[in-house]
Amino acid sequence: MFGIFGSGKVRDWSPAEVDQGLKDAKIILVDVREPAEFQSQRIAGAIHHPLSSFEPKALPAPNGKTIVLHCGSGMRSAKAVEQCKKAGLDIDSHLAGGINAWKGAGLPTLSGPVKSGR
Repeated sequence: MFGIFGSGKVRDWSPAEVDQGLKDAKIILVDVREPAEFQSQRIAGAIHHPLSSFEPKALPAPNGKTIVLHCGSGMRSAKAVEQCKKAGLDIDSHLAGGINAWKGAGLPTLSGPVKSGR
């Protein structure tokens, strides 16, 4: 499903689709929330690139995987998708409803200090 945000299309992923994509190692999940939010609660396996200092070209190479962005509710991740498009990257996917939808679907989160590499 595609939602319209700004001047382009954003592909909405459901929590179930993101969960399966992580389990199948077919996606790279990128959390664009701020550091305190990320430390407070996050999705296991997500990498952190806060929107306040977001550089699309600093995202990891997809290497055949789909990059899916997420935030708290879906607004910031949609903005990050737009930044990726403006930078010429083929990234159009985000977790619709963000971590709030993830938690609403009963999926697990991590909290507390972030281990190195996360």
